[in-house]
Amino acid sequence: MPIDVPAGAIIGLTGSAADIAAFIPVLQAAGATALIAPAGSPHLHQLADEVWLIENGQIVERGHAQVILPKLNPTMRRGDGRAEVLSIDTLDANGQPVRSFASGSPATIRITVRFQAAVPDPVVGIMIRTRIGMEVYGTNTELEQVKVGPCSPGDERTISFRVQCDLCPGYYTLTAASHDPDGVWHDWLEDAVSFTVSDTRYTAGVANLHAKVELS
Repeated sequence: MPIDVPAGAIIGLTGSAADIAAFIPVLQAAGATALIAPAGSPHLHQLADEVWLIENGQIVERGHAQVILPKLNPTMRRGDGRAEVLSIDTLDANGQPVRSFASGSPATIRITVRFQAAVPDPVVGIMIRTRIGMEVYGTNTELEQVKVGPCSPGDERTISFRVQCDLCPGYYTLTAASHDPDGVWHDWLEDAVSFTVSDTRYTAGVANLHAKVELS
């Protein structure tokens, strides 16, 4: 059910990483500010507009999470090493790196891969999941009929998946991979990047179908 948050409020959040991440879009919609101590969460810091690194009670570094903290923090990484996923970027309509999208807005997921060995026909793909691991959307270059190879050692390829972010408000993760057409992984990064989706109103579920309601 909807939760009322005073506009412009400053709120300290505690609890599990999943509960905090689920509440962030509510605060964003209200223009509120959340103060979070991620306590070792592999993803919460990626959702922040600003990160403070504190040692012995002193701020030693302050800035955008994508600048001062690693972008990739997969829960699992596997593959035979013939390619390496160098970066996974989430970009807004202006091509700027963001970790939060407005529901229904244009979004780009950009994957950069470097090949360590000759790969005649590589496939690069993505998977979006909810905070509880439910698969929301997945595609790859083979399905989209985009030819990535052949690739030689040292070659780099950047693939941009452009979508409309028609998701309900919530917390999502991105998995990215390079693999052969038969599914043999070169580099698979499970839940490597997190992002949130916000809206000006509450909507339940995952897919935002933007209903138009008529009374007759």
